[in-house]
Amino acid sequence: MGQESKELYVIPAKFRKLENLHILFWLVKDICWCLILKPLGIAMIFPTLIIAIYIAWRTRHIMAELTHNIAITLWISANSMWMIAEFLEVDEQVKPYCLIPFCLGLVVLFYYYLIYSPLKRKKETAAAPQAVAVEEVS
Repeated sequence: MGQESKELYVIPAKFRKLENLHILFWLVKDICWCLILKPLGIAMIFPTLIIAIYIAWRTRHIMAELTHNIAITLWISANSMWMIAEFLEVDEQVKPYCLIPFCLGLVVLFYYYLIYSPLKRKKETAAAPQAVAVEEVS
Protein backbone atom coordinates (compact mmCIF):
# COMPACT_ATOMS: atom_id res chain seq x y z
CA MET A 1 0.00 0.00 0.00
CA GLY A 2 1.48 3.36 -1.05
CA GLN A 3 1.91 6.44 1.11
CA GLU A 4 -0.91 8.22 -0.76
CA SER A 5 -3.47 5.64 0.36
CA LYS A 6 -2.43 6.10 4.02
CA GLU A 7 -2.69 9.89 4.02
CA LEU A 8 -5.88 11.43 5.35
CA TYR A 9 -7.07 14.84 4.23
CA VAL A 10 -9.50 16.27 6.74
CA ILE A 11 -11.66 19.27 5.90
CA PRO A 12 -13.07 21.31 8.80
CA ALA A 13 -16.89 21.37 8.82
CA LYS A 14 -16.95 25.19 8.53
CA PHE A 15 -14.82 25.06 5.38
CA ARG A 16 -16.87 22.19 3.90
CA LYS A 17 -20.03 24.30 4.38
CA LEU A 18 -18.36 27.13 2.44
CA GLU A 19 -17.51 24.72 -0.40
CA ASN A 20 -21.12 23.54 -0.46
CA LEU A 21 -22.37 27.14 -0.50
CA HIS A 22 -20.03 27.73 -3.44
CA ILE A 23 -21.76 24.94 -5.37
CA LEU A 24 -25.14 26.53 -4.61
CA PHE A 25 -24.00 29.91 -5.98
CA TRP A 26 -22.51 28.24 -9.05
CA LEU A 27 -25.74 26.35 -9.80
CA VAL A 28 -27.88 29.47 -9.32
CA LYS A 29 -25.58 31.35 -11.71
CA ASP A 30 -25.88 28.66 -14.36
CA ILE A 31 -29.66 28.33 -13.90
CA CYS A 32 -29.96 32.10 -14.38
CA TRP A 33 -27.93 31.70 -17.56
CA CYS A 34 -30.29 28.99 -18.83
CA LEU A 35 -33.37 31.03 -17.93
CA ILE A 36 -31.83 34.25 -19.30
CA LEU A 37 -32.15 36.04 -15.95
CA LYS A 38 -29.43 38.54 -16.79
CA PRO A 39 -29.18 40.72 -13.63
CA LEU A 40 -29.24 37.80 -11.19
CA GLY A 41 -26.93 35.68 -13.35
CA ILE A 42 -24.36 38.46 -13.54
CA ALA A 43 -24.72 39.20 -9.81
CA MET A 44 -24.09 35.52 -8.98
CA ILE A 45 -20.69 35.66 -10.69
CA PHE A 46 -19.25 37.64 -7.79
CA PRO A 47 -19.97 35.31 -4.84
CA THR A 48 -19.20 32.26 -7.00
CA LEU A 49 -15.83 33.62 -8.11
CA ILE A 50 -14.90 35.14 -4.74
CA ILE A 51 -15.52 31.86 -2.93
CA ALA A 52 -13.60 29.92 -5.61
CA ILE A 53 -10.61 32.23 -5.12
CA TYR A 54 -10.89 31.94 -1.34
CA ILE A 55 -11.04 28.14 -1.52
CA ALA A 56 -7.93 28.10 -3.73
CA TRP A 57 -6.15 30.39 -1.25
CA ARG A 58 -7.14 28.23 1.73
CA THR A 59 -5.86 25.07 0.04
CA ARG A 60 -2.60 26.60 -1.17
CA HIS A 61 -0.47 24.33 1.07
CA ILE A 62 -1.82 21.16 -0.62
CA MET A 63 -0.66 21.20 -4.24
CA ALA A 64 -3.31 18.76 -5.50
CA GLU A 65 -6.10 20.86 -4.01
CA LEU A 66 -4.55 24.17 -5.07
CA THR A 67 -4.10 23.21 -8.71
CA HIS A 68 -7.62 21.81 -9.00
CA ASN A 69 -9.10 24.84 -7.28
CA ILE A 70 -7.19 27.20 -9.57
CA ALA A 71 -8.55 25.24 -12.54
CA ILE A 72 -12.08 25.59 -11.12
CA THR A 73 -11.59 29.34 -10.64
CA LEU A 74 -10.43 29.67 -14.25
CA TRP A 75 -13.37 27.54 -15.40
CA ILE A 76 -15.84 29.79 -13.56
CA SER A 77 -14.14 32.84 -15.09
CA ALA A 78 -14.43 31.47 -18.63
CA ASN A 79 -17.96 30.30 -17.98
CA SER A 80 -18.92 33.75 -16.67
CA MET A 81 -17.37 35.50 -19.67
CA TRP A 82 -19.36 33.24 -21.97
CA MET A 83 -22.58 33.87 -20.05
CA ILE A 84 -22.17 37.66 -20.18
CA ALA A 85 -21.30 37.47 -23.89
CA GLU A 86 -24.51 35.54 -24.57
CA PHE A 87 -26.52 37.97 -22.47
CA LEU A 88 -25.08 40.88 -24.49
CA GLU A 89 -25.48 38.92 -27.74
CA VAL A 90 -21.79 39.16 -28.61
CA ASP A 91 -20.95 35.53 -27.88
CA GLU A 92 -19.51 34.78 -31.31
CA GLN A 93 -16.94 37.57 -30.85
CA VAL A 94 -16.13 36.72 -27.21
CA LYS A 95 -16.23 32.91 -27.26
CA PRO A 96 -12.65 32.59 -28.61
CA TYR A 97 -11.42 34.66 -25.64
CA CYS A 98 -13.23 32.30 -23.26
CA LEU A 99 -10.78 29.64 -24.39
CA ILE A 100 -7.96 31.52 -22.64
CA PRO A 101 -9.05 30.79 -19.04
CA PHE A 102 -10.32 27.33 -20.03
CA CYS A 103 -6.89 26.48 -21.52
CA LEU A 104 -5.02 28.04 -18.59
CA GLY A 105 -6.98 25.70 -16.31
CA LEU A 106 -5.85 22.77 -18.42
CA VAL A 107 -2.24 24.00 -18.31
CA VAL A 108 -2.39 24.13 -14.50
CA LEU A 109 -3.76 20.57 -14.34
CA PHE A 110 -1.29 19.29 -16.94
CA TYR A 111 1.52 20.79 -14.84
CA TYR A 112 0.22 19.00 -11.76
CA TYR A 113 -0.29 15.59 -13.41
CA LEU A 114 2.61 15.55 -15.85
CA ILE A 115 5.34 17.43 -13.96
CA TYR A 116 4.70 18.08 -10.26
CA SER A 117 3.12 14.75 -9.25
CA PRO A 118 5.67 12.49 -11.00
CA LEU A 119 8.58 14.52 -9.57
CA LYS A 120 7.08 14.34 -6.08
CA ARG A 121 6.66 10.55 -6.36
CA LYS A 122 10.24 10.25 -7.61
CA LYS A 123 11.57 12.28 -4.67
CA GLU A 124 9.50 10.25 -2.18
CA THR A 125 10.75 6.99 -3.70
CA ALA A 126 14.36 8.20 -3.57
CA ALA A 127 13.98 9.38 0.04
CA ALA A 128 12.34 6.16 1.27
CA PRO A 129 15.45 3.88 1.11
CA GLN A 130 17.54 6.55 2.88
CA ALA A 131 15.03 6.70 5.73
CA VAL A 132 15.19 2.92 6.09
CA ALA A 133 19.02 2.99 6.08
CA VAL A 134 19.09 5.63 8.82
CA GLU A 135 16.69 3.57 10.96
CA GLU A 136 18.88 0.47 10.59
CA VAL A 137 22.00 2.37 11.75
CA SER A 138 20.30 3.76 14.85
